Amino acid sequence: MFTKINYEGSVLDQYNTLSKQLAALLDGETNKIANLSNASALLNQFLDNINWVGFYLMQNGELVLGPFQGLPACVRIPMGRGVCGTAVSKNETIVVEDVHAFPGHIACDSASNSEIVIPLTKDGEVIGVLDIDSPIKGRFSSEDQKGLELFVETLIKYI
Repeated sequence: MFTKINYEGSVLDQYNTLSKQLAALLDGETNKIANLSNASALLNQFLDNINWVGFYLMQNGELVLGPFQGLPACVRIPMGRGVCGTAVSKNETIVVEDVHAFPGHIACDSASNSEIVIPLTKDGEVIGVLDIDSPIKGRFSSEDQKGLELFVETLIKYI
């Protein structure tokens, strides 16, 4: 049974606790969709000031919508397009303080103003991305980036 906990300490301490909670939540489950669904729900519960959190998964050379929390979203994103497609083509985390200034941004939700996208890399191959949007410009700090990258490292072990 899942129990919501209080996260204490520095931002990075809180992300460490979150990653441990993710590991406990996913332990023993092998279904990728179930694990991604619980991961997006956990992040939605943990993060403040976000309006969308979820996953896009690589399929036939493009990103396809996976489990998420938030409003309906774009279903397919070509490699190299938007923040998600750019993160895949570069295989690196991208933090965008103002999505309206990002060339080629794909606006799925007009309320989004900032975004962070972290590639899901397994065995040297990008298999998808974690995508998080916020209605607040500059929402994602370097601590958020480090913490979310740790979260993804933990998640990869279960998908």
